[in-house]
Amino acid sequence: MFRGILLVFLGACSFGILSTFVKLAYQEGYTLGDVTGTQVFFGFVILWSIVLVRHLMGRRNLGVSAMNKLKLVAMGTSTGLVSIFYYKCVQAVPASIAILLLMQFTWISLLLEAVIKRKMPQFSQVIMVLLVLLGTAMAGRLFSGAIPDFDLAGVGYGLLAAACYSVFLMINGAAGNNLHPTTKSALLLTGATILVLSIFPPMFLVNGALGDGLFKWGLLLGVFGTVIPPLFFAYGIPRTGLALSAILSSAELPVAVAMSYLVLQEEVWTVQWLGVALILVAIIASNLNRLYQKQKNKKLATA
Repeated sequence: MFRGILLVFLGACSFGILSTFVKLAYQEGYTLGDVTGTQVFFGFVILWSIVLVRHLMGRRNLGVSAMNKLKLVAMGTSTGLVSIFYYKCVQAVPASIAILLLMQFTWISLLLEAVIKRKMPQFSQVIMVLLVLLGTAMAGRLFSGAIPDFDLAGVGYGLLAAACYSVFLMINGAAGNNLHPTTKSALLLTGATILVLSIFPPMFLVNGALGDGLFKWGLLLGVFGTVIPPLFFAYGIPRTGLALSAILSSAELPVAVAMSYLVLQEEVWTVQWLGVALILVAIIASNLNRLYQKQKNKKLATA
């Protein structure tokens, strides 16, 4: 149990530091295509190398049809869109604001579920959404007495990233659940790689950018963005359960804001920290309630 908790927590922290790396790469003159392209490229190479080593060691997966593998590749395109939209958002707004916009997947997921599955959210979930929105307004300095000078297009890209992330969460469990986590992650990343490199041709492979400094950013983004989180989540979530994992995953938010403050020297107001705290309280309270109901139902079933 402790190992699962640690893995999910570290996976969330790994996601949280990405926006800071991307900002630093932009400061060195690299483009959206450079950072997204190198991230998926290095992640693709690392994950498929791990799959190859496992195969050579004789550790093969259970039989999975080619159609299900293609489904996973297709699903992976949504993660590619998350990277493109999120990093475009990071390009336009402070990193501490970009992560807030991405966290809006919490209520977008509920909205999608209500529309697609015709499943109305519970009262506690509605309260969670309202608290998240209030926390976002506080963290976005909307109550500061002056309208923040944020790029509206950047805000739009952030919300698109959140929507794509919500779609990914909904479809992620639809196929490949009997595959080894490494293989499933590699197939998902294959779809993301195909999408990203189709939009941004990998000129970094031939123009010398890797040797000029892009290599380190590509490797960092690949490891912390496409290797560690999916593998740690794949191993950790089954051991902790979805409710506890959702609570642990919220660590991504304070880590991203803290990194933007400590490394990027972005101004983070006290009201923003209070907004972040409110969002975390909403996520934790909502999932603790879900965890309590699950335990209650289990006791009733065994009584």
